[in-house]
Amino acid sequence: MKKNKIIISMLIVILLAFAFWYGGDAPSLRGWNPEENDSVVVEQSNEEEQSTTSVETSLTKAKEEIEIPFVEEQATIVSNGELTCTMSIRCDTILNNIEWLDSEKVEIIPKDGVIFAEKTVVFYEGESVFDVLLREMKSNKIHMEFVNVPIYNSAYIEAIANLYEFDCGELSGWMYKVNGWFPNYGCSQYQLKAGDKIEWVYTCDLGADVGGQYTTQ
Repeated sequence: MKKNKIIISMLIVILLAFAFWYGGDAPSLRGWNPEENDSVVVEQSNEEEQSTTSVETSLTKAKEEIEIPFVEEQATIVSNGELTCTMSIRCDTILNNIEWLDSEKVEIIPKDGVIFAEKTVVFYEGESVFDVLLREMKSNKIHMEFVNVPIYNSAYIEAIANLYEFDCGELSGWMYKVNGWFPNYGCSQYQLKAGDKIEWVYTCDLGADVGGQYTTQ
């Protein structure tokens, strides 16, 4: 009787062991192969890297398409827009006619007669002598007064640096010349070219003392 119980118990143990071996998921059971599982992980990792690289490439292309044309356009506008010329403002003729000058203005006359020393200034295509004068006077905080004269379709300069027409005699006032020539029309009608030399001079004798007498003829 005891032998039968022992035999039955052994059979039960054998059956349980077989069932556990056949249905278990341990690495040593059912032929689990770590290499196969590793290969799946590697393939997933490669797919993620490819996806990330694709996104980064797309972003880089988009950035180039947006930014590069903008920078080039800015550079073109600036390089093509600015031109230069020179300008000066003098009243040294007054020093030779100081007795004609309004006594209240003697102190404002520079000792060398230079109100604005010759300087290279920037202007833009289509601008006039008047445009440059107005901008530079504002920029350098130098007083200036003018009136627009419709009959001549131009601005007339009444005063620069608080020095007005008629302050040094009945024939005194401001005149301008470009490249040594006194134009016979208003300063807002003279369109500048690159490299022009603008000179504003104060005359005490209707241009005769500054070489511009022919302008009045």
